[in-house]
Amino acid sequence: MSWAIGRPALAALFLALPAHAGDVLQVADAQGRPVAEMPFDGGEICLTWAHSVTGGAVADCFAARDGRLILVGSYLHDYAAGLGEVAGRGRVMPAEDGGYWIVEIDEPMPPGGLPLRIGPARVGHKLTGAAGVVDLSALAANTLVTLRVRPD
Repeated sequence: MSWAIGRPALAALFLALPAHAGDVLQVADAQGRPVAEMPFDGGEICLTWAHSVTGGAVADCFAARDGRLILVGSYLHDYAAGLGEVAGRGRVMPAEDGGYWIVEIDEPMPPGGLPLRIGPARVGHKLTGAAGVVDLSALAANTLVTLRVRPD
């Protein structure tokens, strides 16, 4: 996906964020059962998908801090409907091959986690981190889940 273009420089920004050794991003269904898990390994985990209107690449990147999920950056393919800069919420940096990153967002997600309805294959919800890639759309398409930090 084109969202990965320009990530080496951006990754350096996120590596400085404190993540506790052993923090795991857990994806749990409505009954609290784990659907997938991925260790933070001291860095970030990005949720990627295709925008529902344009089909372009979108990513939200998270860190774990104090047992909570923190939105640290977002990649957007263009300034399409519902996308763009929000005053006082990070700063925009152009991506090398198009699109842009909003960095330094530093927004805590709800204490109980971030609700997400996983889209079908055409949406392609995936988690990407140092531990690899988890294809959420292949595991639980059209399922309401919660993304949350849990200690390992």
